[in-house]
Amino acid sequence: MPPHPATERVQSSAASLHWLRDCDQRLRHRFWLKFVGISAFMSIFFVAYFHLLRHPARPVTVMPLTALDQAIPVQPGWMAAYVSLWVYVGLAPGLLIGLRALIAYGAWIAALCATGLLCFYLVPTAVPRLPLAVDLAQHPAFAMLQGVDAAGNACPSLHVATALHAAIWLDHLLRRMAAPGGLRLLNAAWLLLIVYSTLATKQHVVWDVVGGTLLALPFAWASLRWFPHAGNGGLAGGGR
Repeated sequence: MPPHPATERVQSSAASLHWLRDCDQRLRHRFWLKFVGISAFMSIFFVAYFHLLRHPARPVTVMPLTALDQAIPVQPGWMAAYVSLWVYVGLAPGLLIGLRALIAYGAWIAALCATGLLCFYLVPTAVPRLPLAVDLAQHPAFAMLQGVDAAGNACPSLHVATALHAAIWLDHLLRRMAAPGGLRLLNAAWLLLIVYSTLATKQHVVWDVVGGTLLALPFAWASLRWFPHAGNGGLAGGGR
């Protein structure tokens, strides 16, 4: 006999409570260590990023525009999606359990960022500065971005690379947690919004996005392939 509808509802509710409890436990696990560690990592990254941005070691190559770049107008309204990266990249490490797992994840993302910064050092690139058909006075946040994050450090886009790496890891963790499929779709949608925002705010061009994608994929694959799974630690939960 097929299960009674009431039984199905109870089972569905139990499954929802299980993954929500799992999510809550993961987020609470070493919360302050994660918060301080992620904040410190970002601070160190930005010091190196802005140093290379302001002091390129070699002549800067301006990235070519594609037809898609020319078709996408500047859209300051995408600023929110653009800056949401700094929340988004914290979700995957926030869901990890175990000190070894956190250290390993940090090492892999540090290697990805270091590779991107090395590219900026060896081959400095910039996006072409086009006339902005918007009133910057009406968009102060966008104007601040234009002033702070100059046209350099373009390819590969570390904005795209770190977002894609985070998306792959977050999808992996959501599957392990048996989270609803809708959350995995939301994860994919958030990634696409961030990627598009780099083009809509004219911080990057299509070739930067391609470069960021090619940078992220091998690091995401390798970090998932070689990660501490021993015992009850790592991704399985319960590690210390």
